Amino acid sequence: MGRGANLGLELRGALRAFGFPPVSKARSDGLLAVGGDLGPERLLVAYANGIFPWPTTGSKVLPWFCPSPRTVLVPGQITVGRSVRRVVRRRPYTLTFDRAFPEVIEACSVVPRADDGTWITPAMVQGYIRLHELGFAHSVEAWDGDELVGGLYGVSLGAAFFGESMFRRASDASKVALIELLDQLHAWDFRFVDCQMMTPHVRRLGAQEWEMDRFQLELGRALERETRRGPWSPAAAD
Repeated sequence: MGRGANLGLELRGALRAFGFPPVSKARSDGLLAVGGDLGPERLLVAYANGIFPWPTTGSKVLPWFCPSPRTVLVPGQITVGRSVRRVVRRRPYTLTFDRAFPEVIEACSVVPRADDGTWITPAMVQGYIRLHELGFAHSVEAWDGDELVGGLYGVSLGAAFFGESMFRRASDASKVALIELLDQLHAWDFRFVDCQMMTPHVRRLGAQEWEMDRFQLELGRALERETRRGPWSPAAAD
């Protein structure tokens, strides 16, 4: 798998080779296709075209979604509330990048959530760990001493970051990890973070909703940039 600056655009052009229809064919609920596997090439081609897998309970085939509008956070344009800002300034946790990716995704798959469960199947865990090993999937970790108490993970292509999931075992741990990620992506001049769907948390941070035409335009521009392959370091703000 290449490392060139046009890698993202090459992946974007491979949509039909992996059996995906044009993203304009997505249903009103965002469903675009079903089937296929979670191999790294298929995942990367999907993300390069704004598509992501989203297994559902009882589904026998893998669903792929490309919803519109799309919820995004633009680094450098976020709103941090006073209470969260106070927590960030207090620095209650040690924050790291790519130190414990398998542990983060495993925690995201099992830590109880406010909604109806998790879509992170064992096959997804293994698929994203493989992407991490290839340098495309990244994690941010929040530590209390030696204990992993929060974090998040996602996929990076060009100047776009596709957020997947987050977890916390301590107060505000995932929020602090997300602010750390957004600050770092701003330093690296990333164009946006794809949040997929609007939630109260990202809404408070100033999330925007982009219709499909705008999202695809901004994604294409982001993919013109060289992909920053891992492992990431928060000190490497070059």
